[in-house]
Amino acid sequence: MKFKLWKRITVIVILMSFLTSFPVYGEPQTTQPKNSTGNEMKLYSESEVDTLIEDLTGVAEEAIEKAAAEAAKAAALASINAQAKAWAEAQHWQGEYTEAKRRGVKNAVITGVICFFSGLVIGAGSVLIIQGGR
Repeated sequence: MKFKLWKRITVIVILMSFLTSFPVYGEPQTTQPKNSTGNEMKLYSESEVDTLIEDLTGVAEEAIEKAAAEAAKAAALASINAQAKAWAEAQHWQGEYTEAKRRGVKNAVITGVICFFSGLVIGAGSVLIIQGGR
């Protein structure tokens, strides 16, 4: 029942759109500005239009060059920033490596001294035990 009503309304709206004309509103058409007297439209010569196009082209090219320069500058700064971070990271790991190497040498010396004295004590103790047992 509801669908029949919607179908009828749709058919009526479509028929109305064909049978009646509705006013359409939009922006007024762009016209050339009036000349100094205000009575007539100024007509531009072909050379004036060409000059205007050349001027606009020059300005557009200049804007594109400036934008490209800014983009290149931003890319260079990003690259420098990335290199600075990588250098700082390398310095950090170089310091870690140096510290670990120093600790490793220190630990090796301590281990060597402990092993030497342990061997001396075990060897001397073994000699004393063997000589005491004779």
